[in-house]
Amino acid sequence: MKLIEAKDYEDMSKQACALMVNKLNELDNPVLGLATGSTPVGLYECLIEKYKQGEITFEHAVSFNLDEYIGLADDNPNSYHYFMNEKLFNHINIPNENTHVPSGVAENYDIECEQYEKMIKDANNIDVQLLGLGVNGHIGFNEPGTPFTSRTHVVELDESTRNANAHFFASGWEVPSRAISMGIESIMESKEIILLASGEKKAKAIARLINGDISELFPASILHKHSNVTVIADKAACAKLK
Repeated sequence: MKLIEAKDYEDMSKQACALMVNKLNELDNPVLGLATGSTPVGLYECLIEKYKQGEITFEHAVSFNLDEYIGLADDNPNSYHYFMNEKLFNHINIPNENTHVPSGVAENYDIECEQYEKMIKDANNIDVQLLGLGVNGHIGFNEPGTPFTSRTHVVELDESTRNANAHFFASGWEVPSRAISMGIESIMESKEIILLASGEKKAKAIARLINGDISELFPASILHKHSNVTVIADKAACAKLK
């Protein structure tokens, strides 16, 4: 596991962007694993700018998002599908049919999970997977206690996770209690992983990730067993590292 300490959020975003640009230019048909939340927004803005400047293209890229809230349709402003359209997809040339987000309104979630896994396999797995880090160590929506062997599945969201995401929801909307998430084993099959963390609220989690034991009680700890992981955390997120 490689740790890069960035100066601040902007620097973290730019360094992550540089890695993604290299991957996009290196591969003929890049398969990207994408994340939502406030952490990757700066990275997406940077990628959009690089695209507008003609430095990268998404013409032959395929993307798979980590997760989606159950009960929210694609056009719901609180859904992750909507988030990705607003923050990235609508501003680049990735074909719509090449973007994949789990369905939050599937008729059968077991089938939805199986089909999502199959699509990733059919794409020859993810070339570079982007991750955030929950304050409780979750990656994707894989909460503490999730088996390391988990595949794409339905999860019950921890209260801390729901509270952390509440600010994304418009007044009157409650954060859903369940989500569909790529599993930990699914994530670990990615060829390269980039984990981003920013701000003092993530300092304890980064310290635990870097210095702690591997345990299902802290899902991100499994990343120590992956051969190609880069953690990019800003100065505030690295404050508790020894």
